[in-house]
Amino acid sequence: MQDYHDYLDEVLITEEQLHQRIAELGAEISQDYQGRQILMICILRGGVMFLTDLIRQLTVPVAIEFMAVSSYGSGARASSGEVRITLDLNTSITDRDVIIVEDIIDSGHTLTSVIEMLQTRNPASLYVCTLLDKVQRREVEVPIRYCGFKIKDKFVFGYGLDMDEYYRNLPFIGTVDLERYDPNL
Repeated sequence: MQDYHDYLDEVLITEEQLHQRIAELGAEISQDYQGRQILMICILRGGVMFLTDLIRQLTVPVAIEFMAVSSYGSGARASSGEVRITLDLNTSITDRDVIIVEDIIDSGHTLTSVIEMLQTRNPASLYVCTLLDKVQRREVEVPIRYCGFKIKDKFVFGYGLDMDEYYRNLPFIGTVDLERYDPNL
């Protein structure tokens, strides 16, 4: 595995920018849900860092749940289109205010499948909060209520987003120089 410096093209979103925008999202969600309780469903694994920083910004009661959903294979740069639920919820969402927390929305197919499945479980409300939105790649409409950053169609990693399962721990979001990246190293 190469060191990330070997293929980092640019730091797209700095640690400071992430913290500032997440604080703003927390304030907005807290205002919208004042007097209510939220169940946040984090889509694993990429959304974990975003979720933990986001819930610390909330001033309303919040519970968390996790789902693991797969539409990418190892080393894949684009969704395969086949969506698999590999970890489902342990909690009922019936009559609860639910926010799906996602790291990045690309084509929209994966999240659309998750939303459709969760809506059959009769939540009181169901909204989406994403850290990153790749609008240019959208193939299906996704109802995003809270968005951290709209980004161009670049391969990104860091702050929960992986490069072949590594570098989720970086405090920033960087773009990959695909001419220098070799997944076989």
